[in-house]
Amino acid sequence: MTEQQLPDWADPSVSPAALDPQGVSRRALLRRAGLFGAAFALGSAATGRAQAFAAGDGGPLGGEDPRLAYLVGDHHIHSVYSHDAKYTFSQLAAKGARYGLDWMVFTEHSNFGHADFGAAMEHREILKARSENPRQLIFQGLEWYIPAAEHCTVFTAPGPHEVDVLTRFESAYDGKLLAYDKGGPADADTARNEAHALKGLKWLAEQRRSGYVDDVLVLANHPMRLGIDSPHEMRNWRDAAPGIVIGMEGAPGAQGAAIPGWRGATSIRGEYENKPSAQSWPGYPAEAYLTYGGFDWATATVGGLWDSLLAEGRLFSVTTNSDAHRIVFDTWKNGDWQPGQTFDNTGRLPDPVNTGTPQPGSDFWPGQFSRTHVGVTRYGYRAVMSGLRAGRVWLDHGHLLDGLDVRLSRDRDRGRGVTLGGRLRVCKGERLTLNVTVTTASRPNPQGILPELAHVDVIRGAVRGPVTDRDAWKAPDTRVVRTEDVSGRKGTYTLRIPLTAGEESFYVRLRGSDGNRNGAGYLGASVDPHGPVPHPPGDGDPWADTWFYSNPVFVDVEGS
Repeated sequence: MTEQQLPDWADPSVSPAALDPQGVSRRALLRRAGLFGAAFALGSAATGRAQAFAAGDGGPLGGEDPRLAYLVGDHHIHSVYSHDAKYTFSQLAAKGARYGLDWMVFTEHSNFGHADFGAAMEHREILKARSENPRQLIFQGLEWYIPAAEHCTVFTAPGPHEVDVLTRFESAYDGKLLAYDKGGPADADTARNEAHALKGLKWLAEQRRSGYVDDVLVLANHPMRLGIDSPHEMRNWRDAAPGIVIGMEGAPGAQGAAIPGWRGATSIRGEYENKPSAQSWPGYPAEAYLTYGGFDWATATVGGLWDSLLAEGRLFSVTTNSDAHRIVFDTWKNGDWQPGQTFDNTGRLPDPVNTGTPQPGSDFWPGQFSRTHVGVTRYGYRAVMSGLRAGRVWLDHGHLLDGLDVRLSRDRDRGRGVTLGGRLRVCKGERLTLNVTVTTASRPNPQGILPELAHVDVIRGAVRGPVTDRDAWKAPDTRVVRTEDVSGRKGTYTLRIPLTAGEESFYVRLRGSDGNRNGAGYLGASVDPHGPVPHPPGDGDPWADTWFYSNPVFVDVEGS
């Protein structure tokens, strides 16, 4: 079966959520348009043209991407099939549906119990859920302990070999299972372990190339939490499997960790409560181990690590998710083991038990606070994966926005232009317009707050090509170039931002917040005058400091 194309109502300037002032869900809108089907094929000529431009193959000036609708999801969720989590599969799926998720990825931790027993049991539950509700896109994945580093989300498109690929990969390439976890500068096995990570990524790419699985994607999780994902490792992962390793968590889960009075006076959003260790890459400053407005330092620092990757002219996406293990204020606890049972010999935790009393936790339910929005032209599993690969992604916390659409075009062109993750080909000196269509929050979020967007920042960076130093983490020519004050604006509106192509290629990306907490960015006010800032330990109410981020749009300047 094939995935169905979106109809004419899917105007590129308005997301499905924005079309719905009466509270009809994206799924209801799509259902009315007859878009649901168990289908997997998505091919985009626009994506192919963008890849050709990136490879230097040329093409016509300008560019135009297709009409899109945005589907909301979470690629990092743990259930009873993870040794350190708590909830049943059905509990999490129901909560995801309640909070408006269109797609979910279950990413259980690697260990022997999971590889031997849990993955197959989980798969049977996923198959049952897919058959009972084909309108909910449920992926099976894995949280990989990447050799010499920390964690990655790995997930495949549904198909007859999805579990086989995941379990074979887990057994052959997981750093925890192989004891290939060490990656510090003084560790004798660091080079071997880093090389094994690349072998694993190339193996995944081969499974896709050969058609054994339809698709597979990898994203680095909470990259700065321990400081052990070095810049050169991230570049090496990207280069070892282009189109497979597509990015990183721009903001981690555990966003409820620092709710005042909840976990303690030293708690930080994201559980970023660490200090450098012998395993950490020594080039990171101490400030890298904090979150900024709930976002990872690598993403939140204008001109920092994420920008240094983008400044090479290659897409590297950011996402956000729940990393759901134990939910804040929830009253369930882990059930008791039967005699002789352990996770290693069952692959599954006992079902949780409701105590009626709040239990320890740092996380929100999938979709409750953190949301990744993916632009698609069809509805289905491979459509979501293709949208992620193409970089048609924006993310928000606290349901800050109902919708966001970004289009960049030459002033001389007529048409939709290119969108997030895309590439526009221009001549030096050409005048461009960045159209940013915002749909403000139309209803209170799960905390009962009606979010209000205060400002939209335009961030621009020069594209200089591959770096000589693969541990570089700065992009010195990236900065906030414009801030639009949108306080008090309601409904759907479009910001039209003029840009001019200079002598060299560049990219633009967007960011915005509720305006409650900001200050000079890590690299100074001249780079970022009012960016996200760390909260005081123990005083990080996530609902009172919410942001959105978008992926970049690239501009390839002819002759640069």
